[in-house]
Amino acid sequence: MKYTLPKEELLHLRALAQKQAELSRLPVMAHRRQLWTGINDGQAQTRPPFAVESWTFDRDFLPDSLLQCRSDYGRTLERGFLRHIRHHEIFDDDHVCPDTLDMYWHVATDEFGIEIKTEHAPDAEGFATAYHFQHPIQSLCDGFDMLKPSVSTVDREATAAEKAFLEEAFGDILPVALRSWWYGNNSLTQRLMRLISMENFFVAMYDCPDKVHGIMTYLRNNAANTARWAEREGLLVVNNGNQCTCGTCYNFTTLLPKRPVEPPNVKLSDMWTGMDSQETVGVSPELFDELIFPYYHDLAAMYGFVYYGCCEPIDPFWEKSISRLPNLRAVSISRWTNQRYMAEALSGKSIVYSRKPNPNWLGVGERLDEEAWAAEIRETLEIVAGKNIPLEFVVRDVYSVHGNLGKVRRAVEIARREIDRYYPPMPQQ
Repeated sequence: MKYTLPKEELLHLRALAQKQAELSRLPVMAHRRQLWTGINDGQAQTRPPFAVESWTFDRDFLPDSLLQCRSDYGRTLERGFLRHIRHHEIFDDDHVCPDTLDMYWHVATDEFGIEIKTEHAPDAEGFATAYHFQHPIQSLCDGFDMLKPSVSTVDREATAAEKAFLEEAFGDILPVALRSWWYGNNSLTQRLMRLISMENFFVAMYDCPDKVHGIMTYLRNNAANTARWAEREGLLVVNNGNQCTCGTCYNFTTLLPKRPVEPPNVKLSDMWTGMDSQETVGVSPELFDELIFPYYHDLAAMYGFVYYGCCEPIDPFWEKSISRLPNLRAVSISRWTNQRYMAEALSGKSIVYSRKPNPNWLGVGERLDEEAWAAEIRETLEIVAGKNIPLEFVVRDVYSVHGNLGKVRRAVEIARREIDRYYPPMPQQ
């Protein structure tokens, strides 16, 4: 593929790149890096960073009407620049504006060896939000012989071509950085839901648990083999900086890698990874520990740091399973998690208490209930106070702010005000 941009688009994008570069050099960005680093290094006294994940409500934050570019590649680059610029100018949360222009290896993976069709449905505002998989497995007890081991390929020529183009177009403004994922999806039950419905999976746990072990082994091996393939191919790039493992939870840390290393010699043990099992909320802790957890345990052992969880409650599975996860560094504390239980469980362990405030305060209703939002943040601060726990706040799963971006900025201001009651305030910009 030949990379090119119309002259007028290139000039516009270079101006955006210049703006991003200027923002990345602001003193506040260095301070924010220190916040995320302190948290991930396990320093409980560090002021909690507060970040809002925006891509879920791009209908409000980055609508197509904002874009000046008409080419597909130009619009992709424009969205990247605008996201960082607008995060700072509109929300002013603890998003760290990157001082690089990031791109990724051109990797393709055939995960299952079969096509899985997806049906989408629009929400009340007309945006495709709901989806349904056409599951190839109707009864797990009948087996899953139609599935094949995952196969991955890397297009080094296309990767090099894109990198050369970006360096020529923007390299004098922002250094171009080739990044990587860890490759291989470690949220195994999420992958399973593409293959079988939740109802049929739950039935299989009782009717044919041996088949459940079989398909979990298959999914674990798929994830592990894909990750090991990327490691052998030299595709891994240490993600210990301005990268995210779970949503908008930044990876800054001085504790990875544990040795000086550069591509192509990076190992999985030098990397952050993320995993969750939202789909097993209705499973007993005993059944989870028997049928699901061993396969997550095996994958977690391959990596340097693990961020565990998303929206599922953690506390029911903590003592019997999750607390034994190798290399655990951060745990998602969603609105359905018992905060007090987890504060006691994590006290003194240098594991990040990654609090996900209730997104409904931002996503439901045109106006922010400021008192309720303040109470939401204050509750967590009061629970964690004195517990020797590194704490971060990450707002996720807001799908619409009904055109009111000021509501998000106000939510950031209120959160900072509440955090100020417990931690030294941030320096003035």
